[in-house]
Parts: sequence; structure tokens; C-alpha cells
Amino acid sequence: MADTVNFTGSVDRELLRRAKIVAAKSDTSINALFNAELRHLVETFEAAETSGNQNFKVLLDFSLGRLTSLDTMRTLTIDTEEDLFLLMARAHLPMPRLSHTVTRSMTEQLKKLPAKSPPAN
Repeated sequence: MADTVNFTGSVDRELLRRAKIVAAKSDTSINALFNAELRHLVETFEAAETSGNQNFKVLLDFSLGRLTSLDTMRTLTIDTEEDLFLLMARAHLPMPRLSHTVTRSMTEQLKKLPAKSPPAN
């Protein structure tokens, strides 16, 4: 067994609640889930770095909110957000979260859209 160390970190309260549910349903611990995901992230990054493939770093930067979807697509020379989504899924990376300001703005824009009329009988 590898040497382990304890560390202190912060996690969103809702995310922790959901992680507890996943851990319970998987008959494992949050620590085991965290270690598996962190190991996957590090090993994938190192493998990409060793092979000289910078795509994973670009996708990771996008996932962390350091790059916009347009900048990411341009860098990876892909044409659609669907392709970007598929690459993110293949890399096992989450899509970035929008800021509360952007989410609020999008919600307000949706509220301003005209209501769809019911179909005529």
C-alpha cells in the first residue's frame, strides 16, 4: 500500500452531499472516489504530457474555466460545441460551470422570450 497523507481542502456543500450519495450507492467512501478521480486526472495529464499531446491540457483549462469554449474549439481546431462536449466526455472532464452572473443573465433572457402559443384546434 502506498504512503498516504492527510490534507485539508474545501468542497461545495451540495457537491459533498451528492458525493456521499454516490459513495453509499457504490459501497465505497468519498476518499476512495476522490483518490480514483484524482489519480485518473493526474495519470491522463502525465500520459498526454509524455506523448507531447497538449489537447488534454487545453481541455483541462477549459474545464477549469481558464478558456472559453470558442478559444478551446479554435485551439483544438474543432468546429462544433458537440465535438467539444464529446472530447470532454472522452477525457473524463466536467464541463465548466457558468458564473452566477452569466447564469442569471441567461435566465433573464429566457424570461423575455415570448410564450409559445398553444396549437390551434
